Amino acid sequence: MPQLSDRVGRFTDSVIRRMTRISDEYGAINLSQGFPDFDPPRPMLDRLAQVAYEGPHQYSVTYGAENLRRALAEKHGRAVGRTIDPEEEVLVTCGGTEAMMCAMMTVCNPGDKVAVFSPFYENYGADAILSGADPIYIPLVPPDFSFDPAAVEAAFQAGAKAIVVCNPSNPTGKVFTAEELTAIGRLALQYDAWVITDEVYEHIVFAPAVHVRMAGLPGMYDHTITCNSLSKTYSITGWRLGWLIGPAGVVENAKKVHDFLTVGAPAPLQEAACVGVCFPEQYYRDLAEQYREKRDYFCSGLQRLGLHHTVPQGTYFLLLDISDFLAKPQFSGWTDMAFCEWMIKEIGVAAVPGSSFFREPVNHLIRLHFARSKESLAEVLHRFEKLAEILRQ
Repeated sequence: MPQLSDRVGRFTDSVIRRMTRISDEYGAINLSQGFPDFDPPRPMLDRLAQVAYEGPHQYSVTYGAENLRRALAEKHGRAVGRTIDPEEEVLVTCGGTEAMMCAMMTVCNPGDKVAVFSPFYENYGADAILSGADPIYIPLVPPDFSFDPAAVEAAFQAGAKAIVVCNPSNPTGKVFTAEELTAIGRLALQYDAWVITDEVYEHIVFAPAVHVRMAGLPGMYDHTITCNSLSKTYSITGWRLGWLIGPAGVVENAKKVHDFLTVGAPAPLQEAACVGVCFPEQYYRDLAEQYREKRDYFCSGLQRLGLHHTVPQGTYFLLLDISDFLAKPQFSGWTDMAFCEWMIKEIGVAAVPGSSFFREPVNHLIRLHFARSKESLAEVLHRFEKLAEILRQ
């Protein structure tokens, strides 16, 4: 076979999606890939039913339907305290995944460097590599996943042209404070670098934590590219709708990248999604409360079973510590991947090995999500009683 690109040899396939395939094979409850098991909001489904007969069914404007761009501009503008131009500063993409890739490819030249906090959502490292850049990893330190500002500055001193900030953070559930974001932003300004934010979980934040947007901090709008998605906020992960918002100059060029990557996002789904983007603020308060109840129910169940875990400030992910299992003779020498595969087959629950998120040699954490009905979470906790029994042996 002729030689392939060197880039594709520098990262693996998605471990998250791999765990879903194994979960499906064994009929496990899938707490690996983060998608809900409940329906999107009814008004969006009703509009989708109308669009199925009324259209549009052909291409929309390549950078997004006008009504959706206007709705996104208004929503984001309220959040960051400025007027957003829907024609010049908004790009609708095929999911937050494409938004992030468009941002990376727009700002990076081959040989550039991009700073990424570790642990990180697995796409970021691959996105940097596919863009021709080299990732520089900055550790987030457990248990609160704080960071050393000196490490951020060292990354910029090493030539990082951009830094990726996932806030709230997948997989840690960390919500960056205003002070932390200000420190990052100050350094980005000092070194004339971009901040690329992934704010997919912006509305899944639990008090007292508060989501602060980097683009809304003083002086940061012109240095920030905000990537986001409708997937998690409206429970439509399969619709593949996202967006990128930033200064007109960067969005103008991101539109070109997007045009040749995907041409455009699905026209009928954009029409239906516009209904959700225009929901009143009460919808987002109810969403956060819904997920807070799920978090508290699931965490209290894990606590009752004696399973050590993080308590997320945001997102619907937590990290389960499997150190006590790996210390037992029957699991001696196991990796977190081996444990996750065993758990799918023997416990009937799928998780993601934490090593897929860490640059550091971490082998004792696995990621679970709780975007499931209470009945599903109750069944997971019932199956986890077998894990608790192993710990008691």
